Amino acid sequence: MKISEKKVIIITGGSEGLGKAIATKLASDNQVVICALNEEKLKATSSEIGCDYFICDVTNNDQIESMVKEVVKKYGRIDVLINNAGLWIQGELDSNDSVQIKRLFEVNTVGTILYSRAVIPQMKKQQAGWILNIISQAGFYGKAERSIYNASKWAITGFTKSLEPELSKHGIKVVGLYPGMMKTDIFKKIGVEKNTSNGLDTADVAKIIEFIISFDNSPLTFPEIGFKHINQ
Repeated sequence: MKISEKKVIIITGGSEGLGKAIATKLASDNQVVICALNEEKLKATSSEIGCDYFICDVTNNDQIESMVKEVVKKYGRIDVLINNAGLWIQGELDSNDSVQIKRLFEVNTVGTILYSRAVIPQMKKQQAGWILNIISQAGFYGKAERSIYNASKWAITGFTKSLEPELSKHGIKVVGLYPGMMKTDIFKKIGVEKNTSNGLDTADVAKIIEFIISFDNSPLTFPEIGFKHINQ
């Protein structure tokens, strides 16, 4: 085991979209470890920005636990977890497929909870750490034809708000980020054509995350940070 002199940062869903933008921003000054399911995309991103990677399904607790153990074994610590992996679904409730509904909650909600649970023992041992949950504005508001997606994000809002005071006594900071629409392919993945040209640039969101985790020894807390795209 080698104790890394840089912050060791795990990013779920880190091979593309916002996750890749965050990894790109942080990789030069930190030891970034990304995870996702697509090995080809992981290898490409890892090679492009110079970070480590693991194939890991955030809905599979055994894979999560195994990855966390390997990261600690390799780098000696975990300083930051960024729960970014997420799926999108829309439409009236009775038009949504039951299998897709279950999978979305497993990724967006259960995955965030399980991965947070997995890193907490190491962070408690360190008496320090950050858990950042990428939630979205959907974790604040209700909207027609968004009942499933918004419900998955509201659940993480409650989780984040409860976990923050629970872990603060251990020196672990928990933050919820609530960005509006971003320039990503989250809609295209399910065949939805949506104009995202006026959405947030993922690089700008990554800058905010870099700023947040720079407050290592500060008593400041960031229980929630919300920001919308220009014309929302």
